[in-house]
This record gives sequence, C-alpha cells and structure tokens, in this order.
Amino acid sequence: MRATGKRQFKDEIFAQFARIGRALSSGRRLELLELLAQRERGVEELAIETSQSVANISQHLQVLRQAGLVDSRRQGNYIRYRLAADIVLNLWLALRDVGQTRLAEIDKLVQAFLKDRSALEAVTCVELQRRIKNGNAIVLDVRPEQEFAAGHIAGARSIPVAELRTRIRELPKRRVIVAYCRGPYCVFADQAVAILRNAGYNALRLDTGFPEWRMKGLPVERDAARM
Repeated sequence: MRATGKRQFKDEIFAQFARIGRALSSGRRLELLELLAQRERGVEELAIETSQSVANISQHLQVLRQAGLVDSRRQGNYIRYRLAADIVLNLWLALRDVGQTRLAEIDKLVQAFLKDRSALEAVTCVELQRRIKNGNAIVLDVRPEQEFAAGHIAGARSIPVAELRTRIRELPKRRVIVAYCRGPYCVFADQAVAILRNAGYNALRLDTGFPEWRMKGLPVERDAARM
C-alpha cells in the first residue's frame, strides 16, 4: 500500500470509530443505553423516564441507531428500541468503569447525592451467588414489573419499590433480604433497603444491577407471561 493510500485508510477508519465516540458524547444518550439495558422500550416511555420531550428523545435515539448502538422494531403503531447487542452493554459498562476510576468528580457526586449509601451494607455478585446457593437469602427485584419480566436474577421475587410499603408482609422477617435494581447509580435498591430496615428486616443491597449480573454469566430468568 502506498503511503498516501495508507494515510487515507487510517483517516477513514478512525473517522468511522469516531462516530461511536460522538454517539456516546451525550449524558442523555448514555442514560438511554442504561435504560435499554433493562429491556426494550418505546420513545414515549423513555421520554417519561428521562423527563424529556418525545422529540428530543427521538433525536437521541436516531444518533444511537445511526452509530449501530441500538436497533428498533415496529409494534403496531409504535417503534420499540433495544440495545443492538451485548457488546454495546459491555461498551457502556467499560466507559462507566473508566469514569469511576479516573474521574474524581464522579465519586464527589456519589458522595453528595447518595450520602446515605455508606450506611447500607452492600454485597457483591459473588457473595450473592454464594448466599443463593446456601439458601440463606431472599433476592428482591425492586425495579418496575416489566423490567423484571424481561429478565431477572434466577429465583428473585418482584416487588417494585413503589409498592414495597404496602406489600412488605409478603417477605419473611427471619430471612436476609438482598435488594437489587438497575445498577450502581439507581436508587431503587437503596430506598428498598431503607424501607425494609425501618420495618425491622435484615436487608442488604447488591452493589451493582441486573445487567451486570447477566453479563457475568450468572443465572437469570424471564417471565414472558408478565411482558
């Protein structure tokens, strides 16, 4: 290959990779990836979850789709969006890990907004798996029910955090309860543990979320009847 041809190839190939970087350069689009890691969603639902307009979310989804990060399908009169592949989820998790490791501002934000978290004992996926095998813990999924139906930790019970106060008697007090939600920056599990402890339960939170559990190859289930 001639030097000019080599330079043209390098310019064009790295420009293509840069399309993915540009698609990831918006915090709003990263939030959409995290939401789509739970299950596929329509534009309207994503707009509600992110407190954005439908038009704004549609634009962000198109950027992600053009970069090959999300796929879509038509369901009646609606378009449903999902992550294009597990490698996209790996990309987001890797980006998040780099941010946690290299950006001090992220830790400062966690300390400022999740300052009560330090009092909530957390368990790792390895520890939770051990507790499940030993039969000494109840795993509680506190995400919305449709997310539970799309995929959850095998054997987990579903009680969305918004319903936990009214359904708390469904859980036995003599067992350790481990609550989990969407991921480390989701507060559903924190809220659930606080509610449970105030009611006299021995409750812990998983230090990560369902997508991370699934990507580790740990046991998962789906509940198609609820979808």
